[in-house]
Amino acid sequence: MSTRFRLLTEADVKAVVTMDDLIEAMASALQRFSTGRVEQPVRSVIAVDGDIAFFATMPAYVRAADKHAANVGGALGAKLVTVFGANAARGLHTHLASIVLLDPETGALRALLDGRYITESRTAAASAVSSRLLARPAASSLAIIGSGVQARSHLDALSRVHRLRHVTVWSPNKSHRDEFVEYARTAMQGRRSPAGTEVRAVDHAGEAVVGADIIVLVTSSPSPVVESGWVKPGAHVISVGACRPTQQEMDPALVARARLFVDSRAAALIESGDVVMGIQQGRFSAEHIVAEVGELVNAAAGRRTDTEITIFKSLGLAVEDVTAADLAYRRAVERSIGQELTF
Repeated sequence: MSTRFRLLTEADVKAVVTMDDLIEAMASALQRFSTGRVEQPVRSVIAVDGDIAFFATMPAYVRAADKHAANVGGALGAKLVTVFGANAARGLHTHLASIVLLDPETGALRALLDGRYITESRTAAASAVSSRLLARPAASSLAIIGSGVQARSHLDALSRVHRLRHVTVWSPNKSHRDEFVEYARTAMQGRRSPAGTEVRAVDHAGEAVVGADIIVLVTSSPSPVVESGWVKPGAHVISVGACRPTQQEMDPALVARARLFVDSRAAALIESGDVVMGIQQGRFSAEHIVAEVGELVNAAAGRRTDTEITIFKSLGLAVEDVTAADLAYRRAVERSIGQELTF
């Protein structure tokens, strides 16, 4: 008996899913995860070529909002993702992914989707959810450490939830940060942010961070790129890099000083060096994690004062990928986008 499924390329996914769609979808996905409506293990990661590259598998089953509704709103699938840093020299993306979407009633293949763009965009969308809930309402200045695809997607997402007046970027490569500035000046046109938003590159990470309301760390660095003393009271820090237990992207003193929020407690206590190493060094305990962002969506307490620093440590969850893929699949079916294939 043959199986029919839909093949969606990166261009197909971009055609049917917007960043605004993904921000709301990630709020729902994180809420479902933190309220027990998702079956999902911590991702399985294997090293390739002696820890130079990684291959991870990320399955998730998202239960329907109404358990009596025959899986309406439910989703089942998995992402296969690779991180090969050497790809940059080959002219390839360092992060590549494919998402397999299955029918939650039968387990049959429903769709195969390019997952690179979904990974890039859902990560920034989840960060925007955290910032909407944890940054100060009047936050208007953004510092980005890093200038790659995640820097661009985070600018896109955060400019949709904040009125940004100042955007500052730093990364080690001057030509890369200058390219980001040119991209950002064009991308900011017509956004929620006011006309004339200042976008500039600086020569030192500290110069970008000092005074910023929102700080985004999107680097591949295995050691801290931001010092605690640079971060002003009341700032919201989003850390996306350092997704291995031996890597840190933030000054441990900053993590200890701030109110710490995560996407998944279970994942943070295994995968995040910023958390794992801080606990090992005796700086704080597992209880230092205040809440998951999904709990904040579900009305848990977040920021308490205008002066405390908040951190969102993002690791990326399979539920985010499967939810985004399911949204793209449903939109593609409605609009007859993609190829229908048969096994």
